[in-house]
Amino acid sequence: MKAKAISSSWLESDGRRLDCGPYMSGALEAKVLLERLKVRKDPLKDVTANGIAGIFNGPRFARSYVDNPANGVPFLGSTDILNADLTNLPLLSRRQVAANPRLVVHARWTLITCSGTIGRMAYARPDMDGMAGSQHFMRVVPDTDKILPGYLYAYLSSKFGVPIVVGGTYGAIIQHIEPEHIANLPVPRFGSQFESSVHELIERAARLRAGAAELLVNAIAEMEELSGLPKLEVPASPSPFGFSAVSSSALLARMDGFFHSAFHASAMIALAGTRTARISELSSRVVEPARFKRIAVAESAFGIPFFGTSALFWADPIPSYFISRKMRNVEDYMVDEKCLLIPRSGQLSGIIGSVVLPYGSIVGGSVSEDAIRVYFDSEEDAGFGLIALTSEYGRRQLKARAFGSSIPHLDVKHIRLVRVPDPGPEMRKVLGAKGAGVARLRDEAWRVEREARALVEAKIEGAN
Repeated sequence: MKAKAISSSWLESDGRRLDCGPYMSGALEAKVLLERLKVRKDPLKDVTANGIAGIFNGPRFARSYVDNPANGVPFLGSTDILNADLTNLPLLSRRQVAANPRLVVHARWTLITCSGTIGRMAYARPDMDGMAGSQHFMRVVPDTDKILPGYLYAYLSSKFGVPIVVGGTYGAIIQHIEPEHIANLPVPRFGSQFESSVHELIERAARLRAGAAELLVNAIAEMEELSGLPKLEVPASPSPFGFSAVSSSALLARMDGFFHSAFHASAMIALAGTRTARISELSSRVVEPARFKRIAVAESAFGIPFFGTSALFWADPIPSYFISRKMRNVEDYMVDEKCLLIPRSGQLSGIIGSVVLPYGSIVGGSVSEDAIRVYFDSEEDAGFGLIALTSEYGRRQLKARAFGSSIPHLDVKHIRLVRVPDPGPEMRKVLGAKGAGVARLRDEAWRVEREARALVEAKIEGAN
C-alpha cells in the first residue's frame, strides 16, 4: 500500500482525474519539472509523422499462423519487443500482413507496451524492421525532419518520459493507454548537437543488438553444418500436433506423449547420426538453488539487483528490486559470465527451456531460484553451451523434457541429459568464443543505451 497527499490544483490540471495512477506514478512531478525548463518544448504529436497519426496502436485481427518461413513474417507480441533474442518468434501469414500494412514495424520507431504492464519501451532495431506486431504495443513514428529517432526514444524511456506515459493509463483490471493520452507529452529540445550525440548512442546500441542476434544465428548454423545436421524449422506451435508409435520399452522412463512426439524425436534421430555429448559432460555442474527468503532494501547502494526469470531475456534487464548484501549465502544466488540460466517452469509457449548467458546488470546480480544454473569452466565453454541449447536441437529437447500438465517444469536431471552436437574441443572453443561474443555485444548495447538515457536526464536536471 502507498499513500500520497497531493494539491487540489493537480486534480484541476490533470482533467479532474480521480484515479490514483497519474498522481502515484510521478507523472505530475515530471510535468511540473518540465514546465520549468527554459528550453523549447514540442508536443509529441508535433514531432511524429503526420501528427497524431504517427502515434498508433496495432490493429486488432484474427491471427493466421504458418510454419514455413517463406510464407510467414515474424510476429512480435508486447513482451517480445523487450527481448534480446528474436530468433524463435511465431510466423504470421505473409498474405495477412500484406493486406494490413499497419501491422508492420519499422526500424527507429519507439515501441511502448499499451495494455497490461504499461510503459515498457523498446527502440525498433534493424533486425525488427519489417516484422509484424500485435495491438498490445503502441508505435511512435518520428518525423525525422523534426527530431532524431534515437533522441526521442532516449527521452521517452527516461525517468522523465516514462512517468508521464504511465500517468495516462486507465482501467482497473487490465490497464490501457491510447495515443491521445500521450499526444501532448512535452518533448524538451536541446539543440542539434546534443540531440545528435544521444541519437548516435541509441543507434549504436541498436546495431550492437542486431549484430548479437546475427552472430548467434550464424554460430548456430555453423555448428549444425560442422555436425552435418539438417536445419529444423521453428513450428508455429510450441507443442505441434503429431502422433507416433513407440516401443513399450521407451515408456519405462516416461509416458507423456509430448516427450515421444515427432517434434522431439526428429531432433534426437538427427543427433543420433553425429557425434554428441551430454550437457553434464561439457559443464562443471548443473544446479537448482534452494528457495530463499528475500530481504529487500530501498537503496541500490546497500543491495544487489534481484531478477525474476522474465527479465533475464530483456535487451535492457531490469531487476525486480534489490536484496540485502548481508543476507546469508547471498553469493549462492549471484551469477557471472560462465553460467547459463534456464527457467525451470512456465508455459511451453513461454520462456521455459530458453537459455541466457548473463549480460548487463545480470552479471554480479542475484537471480531467482526459478532459473536453473549450468556452470562452465570458462566463458568460451559457456558460449558454446548457449549456441547448442539455443539451437532448435537444444530447444526442442528442453521443451519436450518439461513435465506437468498445468505448469510444466524442468529439473536438473532433465537438463543434464540433453544431448548437443560435439564438433570437438577446438571447434567448441571457436564456436564458444562467438557465443561469449553474443553476450558481450548485448552487454555493450546495454551500457551504451544507459549512457544515452543518463545524458538526457542529466541535461534536463541541469537545465532547471
